[in-house]
Amino acid sequence: MSGVGAPSRGKPLYTLERLSNGARLIVCPMAARTSVSVSFGFSVGSRYEDERSAGLAHFIEHIVFKGSRDFPTARHISEAIEGVGGVLNASTDREDTVFWARVPSRHLRLAATVLADMLIRPRVEQAEVTKERRVVIEELRMYADNPQDYAQQLFDDVMWPDHPLGRDVAGSEQTVASFKSADCRGILDRMYRPERLVITVAGDVAPDEPRGLFEELLADWAPGEAVSPPRSAGSVAGHELRVGDRPTEQANILVGARGPSYSDEDRHAVDILNGILGDGMSSRLFLEVRERQGLAYDVHSFSVKLADTGAFGMSIGCEPARALRAVESAIGQLTALAERPPTDEEVVRAKEYGKGRLQLHLESTSGLGSYFGEQELLTGTILDPEALTACLEAVGPRDVQRVAAAVLENGLRGAVVGPVPKAERLAAALERATEK
Repeated sequence: MSGVGAPSRGKPLYTLERLSNGARLIVCPMAARTSVSVSFGFSVGSRYEDERSAGLAHFIEHIVFKGSRDFPTARHISEAIEGVGGVLNASTDREDTVFWARVPSRHLRLAATVLADMLIRPRVEQAEVTKERRVVIEELRMYADNPQDYAQQLFDDVMWPDHPLGRDVAGSEQTVASFKSADCRGILDRMYRPERLVITVAGDVAPDEPRGLFEELLADWAPGEAVSPPRSAGSVAGHELRVGDRPTEQANILVGARGPSYSDEDRHAVDILNGILGDGMSSRLFLEVRERQGLAYDVHSFSVKLADTGAFGMSIGCEPARALRAVESAIGQLTALAERPPTDEEVVRAKEYGKGRLQLHLESTSGLGSYFGEQELLTGTILDPEALTACLEAVGPRDVQRVAAAVLENGLRGAVVGPVPKAERLAAALERATEK
């Protein structure tokens, strides 16, 4: 497998090819850069986990930084990259885990060597696992103490109840406390394999430079056995509000419904809907709920896209006594878009906003690399920026109206954290919105 991205000013944006062991390699040359970003993205995440192993992918993200064959301790790993002025980090999500480094371009081999050794030959010693369990449990407690993070977790749970997508990506204190080195090694051996890997190199690099380097570094790493696909997200029906009663100064509220996946044709229309409704200070939510009515300091909308499902929602932080009014006002803005198409001016502004944000994102080596790498990893198909822009341009006002109506038809669900009196009134507001 090989491919070349659409040209930009006569030069390809990226090349895509498959290495001998099945790993995919994307190279994105960027002119006038002196750095390079290298990422290893695996199709491994929390939705592949059962109840007992919940949080294990996130835990492995931590544990591989504790030492490898050629970099035997966490200090050896960090000093190798930071010693040349570089940055090393990782993140775990529901469907992917990404490890990345950014270094001066002359240290490309070093960054690739460190990442490869961490992930192919991690030490995974029980003593380090025991210590890191305590660290991750403290991380879980930190998020639980944050009302916004806690509200997000309740919202995920109500959106995907009794499903891995509804669980905290980091698991629970109970599951993390049970992890052993054998658990980590088992998942590393089964899931972290070359056929589930997309390597991305972006920055000051020649298109043909990285292949030989990664063929060398990954020469002894063979593909693994086939892994069963994760459990389907299924459907969810009815209205539900999860309440976390806490003595906070603000009510932290999330309201939303199931939305398009990242393979759904409506995903671009949802992006325009998001731009009009609540992304930015010129959005309807910001201008109405905050500026005109003064009901909230923070109010915005958001979209979540996954392989076979998604969510579209609105987030509000407000005085508890104003929670009902703020929720009703926000739902009113969504309902208005479902009943009447937005103006041509609003649609054009949302398109320009989206295109501009994309352009700014692609200016960095890490941004360009993640744009192409995540698409290939999650979908197996890459839309170059010009093709994505064309998809956004094809969205019209009635497309926005249609997807707004679909969100309401799917049934609003929500979560609230804070001292909210008579929370049942909030639940009733969610139900009324769908009945209209």
